[in-house]
Amino acid sequence: MQYLATTTAPATLETDCIVVAVFEHSELSSSASTLNKLSDGNISRIITRGDITGKPGQTLLLQDVQGITSPRVLLVGCGKKGETSENNYISAITAMATVLSASAIRHATSCLAEIDVQSRPLVWKVRQTAISTEAVLYKYTQTKSDVKPQDFPLESICFFDESNATQAALSGQAISNGMTLARELSNLPGNICTPSYLAQQAIELSNRFDAVTTTVLDEAEMADLGMGSLLSVSRGSREPAKLITMSYKGAGDARPVVLVGKGLTFDAGGISLKPSQAMDEMKYDMCGAASVFGTISAIAELNLPINVVGVVPSSENLPDGDANKPGDVVTSMAGQTIEILNTDAEGRLILCDALTYSARFEPEVVIDIATLTGAIIVALGSQASGLMANNQQLADQLLQAGNDSYDRVWQLPIWDDYQQQLDSNFADIANIGGKEAGSVTAACFLSRFTKDFNWAHLDIAGTAWKGGKAKGATGRPVPLLVQFLLNHIAHK
Repeated sequence: MQYLATTTAPATLETDCIVVAVFEHSELSSSASTLNKLSDGNISRIITRGDITGKPGQTLLLQDVQGITSPRVLLVGCGKKGETSENNYISAITAMATVLSASAIRHATSCLAEIDVQSRPLVWKVRQTAISTEAVLYKYTQTKSDVKPQDFPLESICFFDESNATQAALSGQAISNGMTLARELSNLPGNICTPSYLAQQAIELSNRFDAVTTTVLDEAEMADLGMGSLLSVSRGSREPAKLITMSYKGAGDARPVVLVGKGLTFDAGGISLKPSQAMDEMKYDMCGAASVFGTISAIAELNLPINVVGVVPSSENLPDGDANKPGDVVTSMAGQTIEILNTDAEGRLILCDALTYSARFEPEVVIDIATLTGAIIVALGSQASGLMANNQQLADQLLQAGNDSYDRVWQLPIWDDYQQQLDSNFADIANIGGKEAGSVTAACFLSRFTKDFNWAHLDIAGTAWKGGKAKGATGRPVPLLVQFLLNHIAHK
């Protein structure tokens, strides 16, 4: 898919379809009014028949409207005029993409970005169009044998705006491409997407972009660094663990932003075995890693003037005679000993060593991204990712980026009051803190390894994938992370 921009008047555009907004009470957007006049009121007459009322997400595809060069005009409902919310707009874009992809339309021009959406700027509307369209168009096919090519695949959406939306279209394209990469890695089954496979994908990413350099540490190299916590998780698997580093250099010698993504390519829980129901979804326990891949891809495509290091600790967590046992004590790279009370709390065991390792890059800030706790789903559902941080300025920047991108986060506390839940009789720290405040105590655990830098933790267990019939990865929080980096550059 391509996302382009034009200032050519919609009525004279050579395109397969023009998309315009209609509102409740038969009101028309600016471009819809123009088309209506050129068609001698034909669009208004059709609307008055009641086939479309303007409610968000309603659509009506018109053929061969007189006075219009395009052979098709797609009417899309956007709610009450002047009151279109972000969710209304996303519903409208999703409905538009659904109709376009199901029709013999290869090239469409959308005029929906001209409408007011809760004071959102043009760049937000264009980016959201790309993100929502790609979500509709994305189809997982890699391990299916009956895939047939679409007869008339949608190839491009052109945005009409008098101020020209070219830069917004480019950023929307890059972010949606990054989300697609994150989806694809996350949706792959665990027998294909292993730690070694992730490492190879990182190498391929560096082959695609000159500004990206990849290094991969094997288990022997990690052992030499003292990563006993990370390596304890991989002991139950025949797949060797990998520590993957992708370095994007776009700003000379500037201190980097470090993104640490949890890369559990399959998590059975280890000896603390998970229930069999929905265990297949545990291939998604590497969505944090996938979001780092997607973010590196997006910023490299945009050639952003910033330095970013992506660190991905990757392993499987399986039961085996050599696997971690409840009560085992392991030693982290930081030298802290950890009592493993539950082997299914393994994400923090691989992240803590990766966080310690991140200090060598002399980071400006460190953000870890992880499908870390089921407790965050109970707390926040699938709407917002959980945010915890040891620096309020960094937390505020992530909250702002979440609002700017509409890939939102909600801050939870990591007060010292919670740290006592991690006390252990046999080690410096326990890897779980009991049933209360599970997401908070998980972050408190990680905070023990982040005292030397400004750090934030994103728990994406509720936002990174959907379960049930709609099962699949969402590509979040790539939009949030890219927006954070864009804002970071703007404030330099």
